[in-house]
Amino acid sequence: MLSQKLKNAPEFAGIYQFFNASGMLLYVGKAKNIKNRVKSYFRFSGTLAPSPTLSLRITKMILEVSDVEFIVVQSEHDALILENSLIKQLKPKYNILLRDDKTYPYIAINLAERFARFEITRKIVDTKHTRYFGPLSGSAKALLEALYLVFPLVQKKGCLKGKKACLFFQIGRCLAPCEGRIAEQDYREIVEKALSALSDQRKLLALLDERMQEASLKLNFEEAAHLRDTRIAIQNALHVTHVELKKLEDYDVFAIEATEKTAVVMRLFIRHGKIVSTSHSLLHNIYGFEKDELYQRALFEFYYPMNQSFATRVLTAEAFSEQAEMERFLSEKFQQKIEIFVPQKGEKQALTTMARHNAQEILLQNLSKNQSSFAEQLQNLFDLATPPRRIEIFDNSHHGGSAPVGAMVVWEDGFAKNAYRRYALCHSDEYAQMHEMLTRRIEDFAHEPAPDLWVLDGGETLLKLARSLLEKHRMSIDLLAIAKEKRDAKAYRAKGNAHDTVYNLKQAFVLPAHDKRLQFIQRLRDEAHRFAITYHRSKKRKNDLSLELQNIEGIGQATIQKLLNYFGSFEALYAATQEELEVTVGKKNATNIINFLKK
Repeated sequence: MLSQKLKNAPEFAGIYQFFNASGMLLYVGKAKNIKNRVKSYFRFSGTLAPSPTLSLRITKMILEVSDVEFIVVQSEHDALILENSLIKQLKPKYNILLRDDKTYPYIAINLAERFARFEITRKIVDTKHTRYFGPLSGSAKALLEALYLVFPLVQKKGCLKGKKACLFFQIGRCLAPCEGRIAEQDYREIVEKALSALSDQRKLLALLDERMQEASLKLNFEEAAHLRDTRIAIQNALHVTHVELKKLEDYDVFAIEATEKTAVVMRLFIRHGKIVSTSHSLLHNIYGFEKDELYQRALFEFYYPMNQSFATRVLTAEAFSEQAEMERFLSEKFQQKIEIFVPQKGEKQALTTMARHNAQEILLQNLSKNQSSFAEQLQNLFDLATPPRRIEIFDNSHHGGSAPVGAMVVWEDGFAKNAYRRYALCHSDEYAQMHEMLTRRIEDFAHEPAPDLWVLDGGETLLKLARSLLEKHRMSIDLLAIAKEKRDAKAYRAKGNAHDTVYNLKQAFVLPAHDKRLQFIQRLRDEAHRFAITYHRSKKRKNDLSLELQNIEGIGQATIQKLLNYFGSFEALYAATQEELEVTVGKKNATNIINFLKK
């Protein structure tokens, strides 16, 4: 009898396993005291029933339980390890399994070697003589390539076994220690500079910029392009490195966001006060999730394969019940004190907030990627002709009529940024701007086919404008417009609290602020607004800078365009030397520009 087994359960640390009437394993759990833990699932009142304090997922599981078995172990530590092993091997129906078994790459260098070499590794072995940088997720290869481009380091594993310099020496990317062309101490100084650059990637990016400029001046455009691509790869991979702490500290940050059946575990890795990489796991479970269990499993499965933790402090967005136990487990495993805590204010709280926002964004993206069902929901609600697979969203931006621009962003299983378009517009009022932008887009249908749906940032007037333009060109596209809620005659953009109105050609829709379909349309509108205003600010700044330069004697619009074609941007132009300017506009004009910029 199940009730008798529960009453006779051992009062030691260990594992319990719940089974249904068919012998199927439903759940594996661990406990400091098995008896107390298993009894907490039930209410003993004549017949066994689920405890009223249980979550919906665990209540469903308990209703299926017909049998229970126990495994006694020596300690909580052993119970945690055994629980993880059984969950991964047996995959019980109601357990949460983080299917993220990948290990994360590090850049490592063994400083005990005479001519040490940087390399990518996924195993941390020798921590006495080897320096590790990471975990680095997607940026490891780009960072290693950048080191090789900037510093003359040993690059191949077998380099020192040979006695003759290789191609890298011939192209100036190695100093041939294999031939004894560089002393150990001199090479060690190069390694120290590389270590410094790797610790502060702003230094590495600055060095890449210097090399890129040198290559351009030597007209070595192929090398300059390679340096540029490497720099972009690092910058893209480290897209959140603008976040820096005042103290050069190391943290691992965990945040979890979940809907009814989907959850995201988001991780940020902070090294020397900077975010060096991120990773996440996306989980699906038809029985739902509990944050407590998710946090415990997320930390355990991340740290258990490691033999060293590089961050002794772990920040979590929320407290969880097994926090103290997990601290003890990690401290024992790594033989050093590991702290797990929820920051309440300041920079550390900003990190957990960022992790939560990223997790929420991934959840929303996942919702949108489930395109078939969600697209059909949009079709049914807004009476569209087809489920929208490709959506184009339009917005414009100007400042008092100056520097008017338009923007089109594209949604197709996510924001398709390579399909975004910017429009430099001629008109100063918003109606005429939208007319110009939509007309140009229609004329481009031959090269870029029409989408399923247009979404306009505005009200019914712009919707009718779009319909008339499409009818004029005998085109048929579903149309929606979203108008911002007005408060005191001003647009109100507060996320999750703004009651925006969505229009089709027949009616207006005022949806609850929490409605996922409204939030999706708002997100599309906000991305178009962001893209438009970014372009507007850039164009206005260029106009202002161009007008400044035209005040210089001998410098007109044609000369300015020639300078921009050569330097690529006003920023690069303003940073140019006299010699660089002379190459393009001659000595006299170069002198005039330099003198003007010094004012």
